[in-house]
Amino acid sequence: MKIFFHKESVSFPLDTSAINNWIENAVSSLGYSLKNLSFVFCDDEYLKNINIKYLGHDYYTDVISFDYSKEEGLVGDVFISIERVKENAKNFKVSFNEELFRVIIHGVLHLCGFNDKTDKEIKEIRKQENHFLSLIS
Repeated sequence: MKIFFHKESVSFPLDTSAINNWIENAVSSLGYSLKNLSFVFCDDEYLKNINIKYLGHDYYTDVISFDYSKEEGLVGDVFISIERVKENAKNFKVSFNEELFRVIIHGVLHLCGFNDKTDKEIKEIRKQENHFLSLIS
C-alpha cells in the first residue's frame, strides 16, 4: 500500500503522514483496500490541459480522479489544482487546509465509486466528505 504526493509547479506545506493515515482509514472504512494512489498537486493550466486531453472538457476544475483499479485494490491518480483550492477556500470562507482536505477526500471517494452527477449523488458525496473531514485533525 503506497500513497505518493507530487507537486507540479506549485509550492505549499503538506503533512503527508497525517494525510496518509487519514486516507488509509477512509478507504478501509468504505470496504476497500489501498494498493497505489498518487496525488498530483498542480496549477490551473496543468489540470485544465488534463481535463481537455483525457476528458474532452475545456474548463478549469479543482480535482480529477483516474481509476486504474483491478480486483486487488484501489489504484489511481488524483490531480488537484491548488489555484482552484485557494479560490474555493476564499469563496466558501473556509481555510485552505479544509478545502484541500475536502478536495483530496472527494477524489478518493470517486475512486471508491461515489459520483456527483445527480442531486442525490451530490448529497451523498457531500455527506461522505463531511464525515471524513470530521475525522482529520
